[in-house]
Amino acid sequence: MHSLTRWIAAAIGLCTGAALAQVPVPYKIVTASERGTYIQIGRDLAKFVAPEAGIDLEVLPSAGSAENVQRLRREPGVKFALVQSDVYQAFLDQASSGNADAREMILPLRLIMPLYNEEIYFIARADAPLEYVHDIKDAKINVGPLLSGTAMAATTLYRQLFGAPLADANASFLTNEEALVKLTGDKSVDVVVVVAGQPAKLLADMKPEARQLIKLLKFDPAQPASQAALKTYFAATVRAASYPNLLSADIDAIAVKAFLVTYDYNLGSTVGRLGRFARSLCNNFERLQAQGHPKWREVKLELPELSRGWSYYPPMWREMKACIAQKTPPRPVKVCTQQERILGLCK
Repeated sequence: MHSLTRWIAAAIGLCTGAALAQVPVPYKIVTASERGTYIQIGRDLAKFVAPEAGIDLEVLPSAGSAENVQRLRREPGVKFALVQSDVYQAFLDQASSGNADAREMILPLRLIMPLYNEEIYFIARADAPLEYVHDIKDAKINVGPLLSGTAMAATTLYRQLFGAPLADANASFLTNEEALVKLTGDKSVDVVVVVAGQPAKLLADMKPEARQLIKLLKFDPAQPASQAALKTYFAATVRAASYPNLLSADIDAIAVKAFLVTYDYNLGSTVGRLGRFARSLCNNFERLQAQGHPKWREVKLELPELSRGWSYYPPMWREMKACIAQKTPPRPVKVCTQQERILGLCK
């Protein structure tokens, strides 16, 4: 009887252990504004990637990239962050210049993979004498909230375009929605800077009447002032199809790269789950492109060489590399002609 009892207890224990093993582990990803692209990318990862890795991924809004770096380092449960390339580089530059806080913040972070370019929009009043981004010198500019990637991009671009920082008296740090109200209302703001991958919900949701109130400024890559900016940022095109209520034709723009980032974890269980997340990301990449935000179609399933000071997270890098190799068809074997063999041209 005792042996039967022990057998039943052991069976129950095994079933309980198996059930527990299938319970998803709660992780978090920090993104950006509720109406931005980052949060939609995070939701796609939670829907299409996390379940296969045994992760219940909670998608959190934030002020943006700079806050995301801090929360990834300090907030319990946050295992992933979406970060702009210029913000990541700015932290590295601060660390290199001797800033101990920046060093403590950024050096343990690791990249999972590059994602896509995010367009940087400069929005002015429809009746303003501004047409191009290089016309905004001395304008009153809302650069976005403190700790946001938008604020970093806006102020960095201004400094690169005009060789001097944006004057404090001309800078405001409101949310996009608050700034647009002031742009078209009391006109205490001349330009609102928004960073979001197209189609950005904030702009795509605007009614046709919005064209009477606001316009998007063009970026002229041929302008001498633009050349410095293009060393950090990327030339882009904002498509009229993304914002038919605002644009009648495509316009030249400028963009910043988005990255999926994690921490250099070494706890075995965390390393294992993140490895499974990387494998699931690779396995479900086609689903992300087919069913996720349109920006996934611009993402390439590859791990390119990184700038100095940037590093991939090795456990995820290995899983991704192995999965990508399995997806890549083998190169066809070349059949050499006799002449090619004689000339030593057969490789």
